[in-house]
Amino acid sequence: MDQTTIQAELEQTTLPHTRAQDAQASLLDRIRAGEIPKPAIHPDVLEEDPVVQIKKFNLFYTKARALFDVSMPVPAGKVTAIIGPSGCGKSTLLRSVNRLNDLIDGVRIEGDIFLANRSVYEKRVDVIDLRKRIGMVFQKPNPFPMSIFENVVYSLRIDGERRKGVLKDACERALRSAALFDEVKDRLKDSALGLSGGQQQRLCIARAIVADPELLLLDEPCSALDPIATIAVEELIRDIAERYSVMIVTHNMQQASRVSDYTAFMYLGRLLEMGPTEHLFGNPTLRETEQYVTGRFG
Repeated sequence: MDQTTIQAELEQTTLPHTRAQDAQASLLDRIRAGEIPKPAIHPDVLEEDPVVQIKKFNLFYTKARALFDVSMPVPAGKVTAIIGPSGCGKSTLLRSVNRLNDLIDGVRIEGDIFLANRSVYEKRVDVIDLRKRIGMVFQKPNPFPMSIFENVVYSLRIDGERRKGVLKDACERALRSAALFDEVKDRLKDSALGLSGGQQQRLCIARAIVADPELLLLDEPCSALDPIATIAVEELIRDIAERYSVMIVTHNMQQASRVSDYTAFMYLGRLLEMGPTEHLFGNPTLRETEQYVTGRFG
């Protein structure tokens, strides 16, 4: 069923409620019954050069299906936010890009994901090398129990880099990019566990970008932070987006609207709509999207 057909059906709903309520009940009920609607993808998204292409991607936990024919580009050099209710598959999709879901027993996939036009699920792909190309930051800060310096350069060390000058320069560059260098430059040998929560998360971002990844994945990076630390990380996301392509999962509508260039809305493992963030929050194509971003369900 194409988007035109779905929209036409929504327009013709005549139940004794508001048109928006009827449209929501119609499409969302059909999704709950198993339908996989064609997503509304704004033309601006398709005009961008993608760093990632997700094509008819499905993911199963043993017999349970978590993602349903998800197809979407991720524009290069932009911040793409993924929003939706809890359990809608946001983090599952994000972790599929760097194959972290491979670590879960019983997971299998159908479809494919391409990074720089190469399948990340191709049998010949070195998963360790893939994850070097994709930085990842999780919900809770997870600094290693070692010094600030060693946290930042960890990925370089395991890749065989031993030159002190190279490591020192890389550490400073990453910490400056994470807006943290001036705060920690005099205690690089101190344990990273002594930093505040917000500093720890910025340290994790520095660690993720020290090797200049092609893509940075952020899985609700501010969910464990206080409002002040959240503002600092959001400002950092906007800054690093000038140099990196970013995918961020967030449950916070305001955060998605502040930090992202494009936003994708998911529901029950389906992609429903994707477009420029200003469009998706201000004038979305689907009423379901409007209902969600205005807090009327979810």
